Amino acid sequence: MTAVYERQTAPAVPRAPRRSPAPGVLALVWAGAAAVVALWWDGTATVVGTAGWLTGAGRIAGLLCGYSCAVLVGLMARVPLLERRVGSDRVARWHAMAGRYTVCLLVAHVVLVLAGYAAQDHASLVHEAVTVVLDYPDMLKATAGTLLLLAVGVTSARAVRRRTSHEFWYYTHLLTYAAVFLAFFHQITLGNEFHGRSAATAAWYALYLGVAALVLWFRILAPVRLNRRHRMRVESVHQEAPGVYSVVVRGHRLDELGAQPGQFFRWRFLAQGMGRTSTPYSLSAPPRPDRLRITVKALGDHSAAVPLLRPGTRVWAEGPYGSMTADRRASHRSLLIAAGVGVTPLRALFETLPGEVTLLYRARTAEDLALGGELEAIARWRGARVLYALNGPHGERPALTVESLRAAVTDLAGHDVYLCGPHAFAQDLYAVLRAAGVPDRRIHHESFQW
Repeated sequence: MTAVYERQTAPAVPRAPRRSPAPGVLALVWAGAAAVVALWWDGTATVVGTAGWLTGAGRIAGLLCGYSCAVLVGLMARVPLLERRVGSDRVARWHAMAGRYTVCLLVAHVVLVLAGYAAQDHASLVHEAVTVVLDYPDMLKATAGTLLLLAVGVTSARAVRRRTSHEFWYYTHLLTYAAVFLAFFHQITLGNEFHGRSAATAAWYALYLGVAALVLWFRILAPVRLNRRHRMRVESVHQEAPGVYSVVVRGHRLDELGAQPGQFFRWRFLAQGMGRTSTPYSLSAPPRPDRLRITVKALGDHSAAVPLLRPGTRVWAEGPYGSMTADRRASHRSLLIAAGVGVTPLRALFETLPGEVTLLYRARTAEDLALGGELEAIARWRGARVLYALNGPHGERPALTVESLRAAVTDLAGHDVYLCGPHAFAQDLYAVLRAAGVPDRRIHHESFQW
């Protein structure tokens, strides 16, 4: 690899781990849900009869759905506090869970309210649905928003995702913004909880406008500012192993990005056929004031086109994101476990993590060891260890078990473990590490699985 990515400084002095704000964020979200329930309780008169119970249940489901929509969009806003301190993969799991809650609450709201109105008017569900959609204010827009949100929910189901491209899923997912916008107005117009209650109405507007401001700033204005300021372009592309390529990106004042080893950016290369997709790739070397490097394995249409990039190609980047950094560790001893191209963020950490560091690299063959030469050089320089787990001569896979890991790493339970690789590999290793006594808080892993 080019000399610019040879080691430059010794690892930093260890410091105390930063506490994750995840518990506080979750507490705030649940407190908001409790406030919504209190709003419904305070604004609901005595419930009488079947129609009253159905309508009342539908209204609380609708209020919680409206609140959940705001949470859903807020989690999509890529707020640095969440993306860098909580972790992008954890936020993605929260977002997926919030999406399931939202769709379930939406269906419950529609069914219960229509059933309550039908029972009150002694009419059929179909007749009541037509009446509500065509005659009630803002309901045509709300209906369109409901259909869009249901479409997003369907395409987000795992069985559907496996059969569609990332690009289709991504652009369909963006319809969430339109769905939330269209459905907002009927909440104020038809919500009994807001009639004549200026404080509640102002709070609801503040919730939605606040979330909209987060999206506007962190997903639109901040990336525009970043890319205009740093003006990144492809400097060179190098093959590291069969099907694995490193891309060096040059830019202005890149140290001002505050990127750390272990983090990633979402990259959009403005070349033919690649500009429509923003794909997460980790830094595979510590960031430099004028250069960043990523290392990519050709696994899909976007990554397969990376080797064709030409020097000078403009780059649009968003980030940095991710919490798999030195800030997470609680011990002066670290074990890094990589599989395949998962070595990329760990290579950057291997150079910079303070204390005693061991890297375990799982690959099929020796020629598949991307960045292997750099790892060996770093190990010699800092007195660290690199261990390899390669297939046998007949393709047999080495077993990474509790016993083998304990034999390779003394006092395994006392290490911080950074784990990166395919989803199934990471899941299996997580279970092994927990069985070996490594506390959950010391196992650090982020997944790009969508």
